[in-house]
Amino acid sequence: MKDNNVCAESPQNANQTSSGNKSLLRFLLPSLIGLFLFMTPMSYEGQMTIPVAILAKSLLALLDGYLLNIITVIITFMALASTLAVLLKPAFITERAFLKELFIPTPLWLIVRIVSCAFTIATIFQVGPEYIWNANTGGLVLNDLLPTLFAVFIFAGLLLPLLLNFGLLELCGALCTKIMRPIFNLPGRSAVDCIASWLGDGSVGILLTDKQYQEKFYTQREAAVIGTTFSAVSITFSLVVIAQVNLEQYFLPYYLAITLSGIVAAIIVPKLPPLCWKKDIYIDGTPKKHDLESIPTGHTVFSWGIDQAVDRASKVTSYRTVFIEGLKNATHMVFGILPVVMAIGTVGLLIAEYTSVFAVLGKPFMYYLDFMNVPEAALASESLVVGFADMFVPSILATSMESDMTRFIIAGVSVSQLIYMSEVGALLLGSKIPVNIVDLFIIFVLRTIITLPIITGVAHLIF
Repeated sequence: MKDNNVCAESPQNANQTSSGNKSLLRFLLPSLIGLFLFMTPMSYEGQMTIPVAILAKSLLALLDGYLLNIITVIITFMALASTLAVLLKPAFITERAFLKELFIPTPLWLIVRIVSCAFTIATIFQVGPEYIWNANTGGLVLNDLLPTLFAVFIFAGLLLPLLLNFGLLELCGALCTKIMRPIFNLPGRSAVDCIASWLGDGSVGILLTDKQYQEKFYTQREAAVIGTTFSAVSITFSLVVIAQVNLEQYFLPYYLAITLSGIVAAIIVPKLPPLCWKKDIYIDGTPKKHDLESIPTGHTVFSWGIDQAVDRASKVTSYRTVFIEGLKNATHMVFGILPVVMAIGTVGLLIAEYTSVFAVLGKPFMYYLDFMNVPEAALASESLVVGFADMFVPSILATSMESDMTRFIIAGVSVSQLIYMSEVGALLLGSKIPVNIVDLFIIFVLRTIITLPIITGVAHLIF
């Protein structure tokens, strides 16, 4: 009888083992592919980058000569389709949640899409006022920025489910909570957002954060903090900036300075308004669940993370559903966010190029820089504030400065500020992350005030 019982139980045990192995593989294989695509640094054309960025560059090369026309058609289509959808409210759009969200924006965002269309047509055909479409305003956004974003959005949108849906974030959440929660008061999974930005592109981190916020993994406060604090500038772009000011030989201390200043800002800025005013509630208004990160008795951090990851992966019942979700992500990014970036980015650059707004706003920083014995403080102060329009503009202005120290400081602070309207700011405003343009400007100023003395201190040690 004993032997019979053992034999009778064996098929059940075998089935459980087989099911467990399948769930583990369902977690491991897609997650490892996601890690490879989004977080594995590799050399490409003499620069360090990640596979997703290589795919994006390959798409850019493939569509070379056609991409500007494609983007123009997309932005024009969204302006016309959104206007008609808002006016007519056809049933095939209003009865489908995804189409309704995509084509029926609020009145403000409808205006943004119409303005974006006007800017795009003016730039592509070089008609209307030259200041709208020249190489420093609309031309910069349409010709230099949007093609890159288009390619990144396609692959990031399609492939983000590999990071989101198969348990990788659950594992990282368990492993990193003891670091992220006490230091930054954030979930452990937010470390993935930072790493994806750091190795790849800040836009990837924002897209990842926005998606998790919509799925109730982050509260309003957490999403706002992560989106404005952890969408770090990639190592590759940091190298481009320091090369622009002709100080490549100082890249190591430069990157150490911006890393240190970024950590300090990440600790301090969320404790100040407006981020500290954000509520710890989810996107639907429900209160935060405080027991999500607790480790049950009998588990280690790693074993609990694996259990959570496998459980998350087991809920994926169809790879077709995952692909459709990725397709919707990419569609929303390309059709919903590109027009926002074109409109807001161009307006920001127009203000920087043709008004004295940033010169006036930069005046207080002149005294701040004088206090820290920074040469050419007047020119440097304007360069600091113009970074709110575009991150690369300060380093362009800095090339005319004679002082190596000042150029080093401008290059460092411009990267540490993070919030610039030609890309990151526009992406944040176009997402569901609960921040507005006033929030972004205040956060930009706070980050400048906090990071400037740290980077200046390092500069004084070097020069």
